Amino acid sequence: MQDLTQRVAVITGGGSGIGRATCMALAQQGAYVLVTDLDAGRATAVAQEISDAGGVADGVRCDVSSDADVAAARDAALDRFGRVDIVMNNVGVLVLGTPEAIPASAWQRLLDINVASIGRSLSVFLPGLLEQGSGHIVNTASTAGLFAYSYERLPYSASKGAVVALSEALALYTRPRGVGVTVLCPGPVATNIIEQVTAFGEPPKMHTPGLALLDPAVVGAQVCDAIRRDIFFLPTHSEVHDILVRRAQDPEGFVAAQVESLWAQDHA
Repeated sequence: MQDLTQRVAVITGGGSGIGRATCMALAQQGAYVLVTDLDAGRATAVAQEISDAGGVADGVRCDVSSDADVAAARDAALDRFGRVDIVMNNVGVLVLGTPEAIPASAWQRLLDINVASIGRSLSVFLPGLLEQGSGHIVNTASTAGLFAYSYERLPYSASKGAVVALSEALALYTRPRGVGVTVLCPGPVATNIIEQVTAFGEPPKMHTPGLALLDPAVVGAQVCDAIRRDIFFLPTHSEVHDILVRRAQDPEGFVAAQVESLWAQDHA
């Protein structure tokens, strides 16, 4: 998809953070954008920003845990723009706590929003993309789904690992049929995901992957480039490649080093 001009993009979680930045970046490349967000005000505000800058956009509320809302977002895009070319499944929530403190109900809610929502999106959007024989799907995972650097966000890490796996399997099916897939794996990015955090038990010590904090605009530009070039694996930080190589070469040693590092942080 070398030219994004007049391509129609539907972005979930587009009201802030990486979603907003991607909406803005796509619009700057000439795409028409349907901004969706659980907060309708944020969705319409981002759409207005794009319009004020000379782009074309609309904003609608969408709860990705609702089959009806996801279908309504598709219908809104078709009614407004006549087609859909790009779908970015970007919504994510975070649960914090030691593994034994997080109840099953919290696991279920998080997995519904972070993983099952992509299944809803595929059932709604994929038939149209396959029928037209073109398009691109972006699924937002995380470095937390690529290697372990914390234990206080176990459901989140599990969900993002699942997004990586489902995206790779999806690409096996869709790429020969003209539909590209990108799995976005952000490291630290300045977003408002803290608003979507639920914590259980004593406030846990937060661990990080030791990567620099990025501005969301950097990630939005990376996503646009990945769509244009049909790139599958998109870590936001170049250092991630070397980390994954080290883990693949010595899985036992890698885990042992991570255990030692976190133990030292916790007892500093």
